[in-house]
Order: sequence, then C-alpha cells, then structure tokens
Amino acid sequence: MIACLLATGVGIMAGRVKPTAGFFFVLKYFEYFIVFFMVANHLETRQQLKRFLYFMLLTCLIVSIIGIIQIPAGGRVSAPFEGESGEPNTFGGYLVFMGALAAGILPAVSDGRARLFLILVLLFIIPPFLFTESRSSYLAAIPAILTAGFLANRKVIVLGFIAVLLLMSPFILPSNVIDRITYTFKQAYYPGQQIEIAGIRFDTSTTARLRSWQEGLRDWTNHPILGHGVTGYAFMDAQYPKVLVETGILGLAAFLYILYSIFKMALENLRQLSDPFYKVLVKGFIAGYVGLLVHAIGANTFIIVRLMEPFWFVVGMLVVLPQLQAAEESDDTMDARHATASVERQTLTHRLPAPFGGHRLFP
Repeated sequence: MIACLLATGVGIMAGRVKPTAGFFFVLKYFEYFIVFFMVANHLETRQQLKRFLYFMLLTCLIVSIIGIIQIPAGGRVSAPFEGESGEPNTFGGYLVFMGALAAGILPAVSDGRARLFLILVLLFIIPPFLFTESRSSYLAAIPAILTAGFLANRKVIVLGFIAVLLLMSPFILPSNVIDRITYTFKQAYYPGQQIEIAGIRFDTSTTARLRSWQEGLRDWTNHPILGHGVTGYAFMDAQYPKVLVETGILGLAAFLYILYSIFKMALENLRQLSDPFYKVLVKGFIAGYVGLLVHAIGANTFIIVRLMEPFWFVVGMLVVLPQLQAAEESDDTMDARHATASVERQTLTHRLPAPFGGHRLFP
C-alpha cells in the first residue's frame, strides 16, 4: 500500500495520474485489506465460519443461475450488474475460485443437506463457466483441478479421474468452448495485428495481451523504481506487468511478497491443522489460489472487486484457523476434565457411608 501511495502520489505530481482516478483505485485496494482485517479480528467460532462460507457459496449459486439464464441469448456469459459489455474473463476467474472452495470442502461434509448444497453449487457453476468463453479462466481451471488432485487423500484415484476427463474433454465439451480455444490459433489472417511465435500465429486478442507484456516491460524502464503510478499507464489486461509498470520494482516486489506470504501461510496451516473440515478448506483455497495465480497472466485478477473481496475474506478465515482449532481443543480438554471430575465425585459419593453419601455433600 505504501508503494501504491508513493507511486500514485509521484504520478499525480508529474501529471501522469488523474488525481480522482488514482485516489479511488488505491482506495479500492485498501478496501480488500480492510475486508481481511475485519474477518481476521471478528471470526471466533466454527459456527461463524460455516455461516460465512454458506452465504458466500449461496451468492455464487445465485450468480451462476443468473449466468445460466443468459446462455440461450447467445454471447459470452458474465456476472450481473455489469452493463452491456460485462467482464466474462473475471467472472470465469471467480467461478474457478469458488468452485475450488466448494470442491475442497465437499469431502469433509457428512450432513446430507450440506453435501447436496455443495454438489448443486458445483453443478450450477459448470455451465456459466464454460459459456464465459474466457480462455484465461479455462487455463486457470487446469492447474486448480490438478492442485486439488495432488492435495486429495486418494490422489492416485482422483488424478486418474482428472486425466480421463482431460482426455475426453474434446469430445464432451460444448462446441462453443472448443471453437473459442481453437480460435486462438485459427483466426483469419490480419496483417500486422497478430503475433507469430515458433510458427504459431495467435489471434488478435491474445496478441494484444502479449504486446501489453512487451510494451509494459519496455516502458517500465522509464520509471523503474516507483513506476507510472496507479492508473498512470494505458490499460493492461495482465496483472503482473500492470503492477510492474504502475508501481515499479518496489511495488512488484511487495506484491510478489504478499502472494508468497499467503501461499506460505496456507501451507503452514495445512501442516499444523488436524481438524478435517479446516484441512479441506485450506486445500480448496490452495487449489483456487493456484488457479488465480495463473488467471492473472491474462487478467487483472488481484484488483477486481468480484474476485478480491471473496478472496481476502477467505484469507482472513485461514489466518485464524489455528487459533480456532486451539480454542476448540482447549474447550474439549476442559469438558473432559469436568467429566472426569464429575465421575470421580460420583464414585466417591457412593463409597461414603450415610448420611454423607447423598447429593447434599457432592452436588
């Protein structure tokens, strides 16, 4: 946040950043961390945790249903309240993350109604995800699914099932998905508008992203330490070069350190936690997180509201999981001690001769 403030402040003084735009974009970034600290400081019980997760997944289910309703109209599916153009790319990333959470939690849920709810969420996520026609989201789903497989208890079976699905995907996926993927390499030739690498010609959309990487890395050298400032550079639909060109090497280093810290925290929790529900929640998050890291190659994943609010909400949950487990174990220990003491009192009561052997002496 300091890097963003410094870069944007210098950009405003240099005339590269419009004050209003820069202020509100940085304020939006602050909001994500506020969400994180609110959750981390107010989450105290397992019941709260499950309640929050339920409403997050319920929201995802509702949004997925709205996406399914859009499918018959044609075009790319997007989230509600976006206007005419929409953002199917980031909607697809949201569905990848929420789907990973739901799939991760499912193995540890024994209640029949809860399992049915999670299965419904997963089933309703699939159609709108496919019809977003977002190649960044398709690409993100593959490492997310593979990560979930590697973290599964029966990884050989799960990975084998995933491999079969991937092999069968060309035959079972809707035609629009196949066309969207192959369009990357089979678009009609437009002179000067398509990049060709190793004899492979990419479509104009992919070319624009590749060129944004090239131009961002080139123009970053003009302001290498603090960058151009937030919103001080042309629009880029790729997170990593965007951070570099807007906040410089200082901002990129801080951003990458945040990403590393989140991943380290999740892995440490996975090793420390013994509660089955907490462990699968962490596994689902890690799978979704890996997907978002890949999604950010072709999208502004880590600055979009629909992605970052649920993301930082869940990170706030994960941070306090060890404390929740420790508190529950402490309560269980106290309950066990009380139960043992009660049994000992009852045994002693029965051994005492009357009139001392009644409940009056040992209530």
